[in-house]
Order: sequence, then C-alpha cells, then structure tokens
Amino acid sequence: MIDFVGKKRWFFLISEILVVIGIIALVISQIQLGTPLRLGTDFTGGTSMILQFTPQVDQEQLRQELTNLGYSETMIQGSGDDFLIRLREISPQERQELTKELEMRLGSEVTIRDYAMVSGHIATNTASNAIIAVIIAAVAMLFYIVWAFRRMPKPFRWGTCAIIALIHDVFIIVGIFSLLGWLGGVAIDALFITGLLAVVGYSINNTVVIFDRIRENVSRHISPDFAVTVNSSIVETLGRSLNTSLTTLFVILALFLFGGATIHYFVLVLLLGVIIGTYSSICVSSQLLVVWEKKDWRSLLPFAKRTA
Repeated sequence: MIDFVGKKRWFFLISEILVVIGIIALVISQIQLGTPLRLGTDFTGGTSMILQFTPQVDQEQLRQELTNLGYSETMIQGSGDDFLIRLREISPQERQELTKELEMRLGSEVTIRDYAMVSGHIATNTASNAIIAVIIAAVAMLFYIVWAFRRMPKPFRWGTCAIIALIHDVFIIVGIFSLLGWLGGVAIDALFITGLLAVVGYSINNTVVIFDRIRENVSRHISPDFAVTVNSSIVETLGRSLNTSLTTLFVILALFLFGGATIHYFVLVLLLGVIIGTYSSICVSSQLLVVWEKKDWRSLLPFAKRTA
C-alpha cells in the first residue's frame, strides 16, 4: 500500500514551490506590465482577429509590418497556420484597409477567420463579473461540501479543506498564465474564466469522491488512526481517480494539439486543471484533513522538525 499520508510533507513542499513561483510571476508581471495577468480584449476592450495567411508568413515579419502601419502595441499569438491578433478598437473599414495593406506588404492572401470587437465599458463589466463568478462558485462549493458531510463530526472542516485545495488549483493556474503572459505575451480572455470554472467543478468532484470514501471508512471503523483511514481511502479510490483523469486528458490533449487558435489557451487551462486538480484531490485536500485532525501544523512546513 502506498503511504500517501506519510509523504504529505513532500506534497506540501511541491505545492508551496508552485505557489511561490506563481506569486513571483504575478509580482514581476505587475511591475513590468502594470497588471498581474496580461489581459485580452475581453477585459480591456479593443479588437481581436484570427488571420490566416496563404502562403504562410513569419510571425516577426507580421509584427514588423503591423508596427510600420501604426499598430505597435498589437499582441500576436501564433497557433498552427493562424495568428490571433489583439489591437486597439478599430472600425470595420479600418479592418478592411489593414488586411489589404498586409496582403500587399507581405505578398500573402489574408483570410479573416474570426473577428470580435469589445468596448471598454463591456470589458470592465466582464472583468468584474468574472471575479464575482469565481467567488460565488467557491462559496457555493463550500456550502455544498458542508451540507454533503453534515453527518460527520465538524463538517465545516471538510468543506474548508476542499476549498483550500480548490484555491490552490486556481492560484497555480493563474500563476502559470501570469508567467506565460510575462514571458510569452499570452493574454487571458473570457474563455480563461470559463476554463477556471470548469476546473473548479472537476477538482471538487475528485475531492468529493475521496472524501466520501473516507466517510464510509470512518463509519466502518477500519482503523482507530484517522491517518490510516485516510490513506486507505486514497488508495481505494486511486484507480478511479487516475482512470477518469487520463481519459479526460486524452480528449483535452487532442483538442490542444489540433484545435484552433480561438480555443488554444482555453484548452490549456483545462489541461492544467485536470492535472493539478487530480494531484490536489489525492495529495493535498485529504492530507489537510489529517493535519487538522491531528493538529500537526508543523507538517505544513516541510523543513520543520517533526513533533513527537
């Protein structure tokens, strides 16, 4: 039997390293970009287009020509044969003139595969609604867990541990995208929030499965030691958790590799969410229950001396 609970210090160490990296990325991004995350047009307003060039052109060449045309602040993300371009708000007439100029300068036919324009007012509302949506989802999950485990001693403890693991998942994903925005110019949009909410549901589902097995084993009194009960529950549900995650990952990976530029980073959120959510449900949320039950707070500090 794998001793997951016995290795909780290592799991906490991994999580703490990822969280610290995320904090560093957010701080550096805030200093250099003026915002913790590079925001797309959904949150700042402006115009976004997906352009396809025939024959293909180089991304740096495209960037140079856009700068020459007066669009020096344009963000460009390449995905396969497509380029996702985000720039200031332009009219349909300006869009047509821009594509004609690019065709002439680059010697390549331009096809507009997607076009969206968002005003600044709508972008502000989108940003505030996104924050509210994530907070409401977290609070709703907390009350759901407390209600589902209401017959267990101290059900609020179970809900709190699940929400801490959930915040852990979301924060790590946000930190990764902050790093991508700082180093690779990746901007988040409304689909990023959709992906986060999907990750919230997936992570909680995995956690509830393990918590439910812990509840069953506590009721069966398989061991007077709560840590042994939790570890047995994790091992018993390990196959189900991994099989579910792997089958989901195969589908998401296919979308990530062969999907279009429009959903590329949305799929990346899901991909990271499934991996991190599976890890946290097995290695974080259940371990937090043990720490709280035994009041072994020192185990949260991997280099602290063990208590007697």
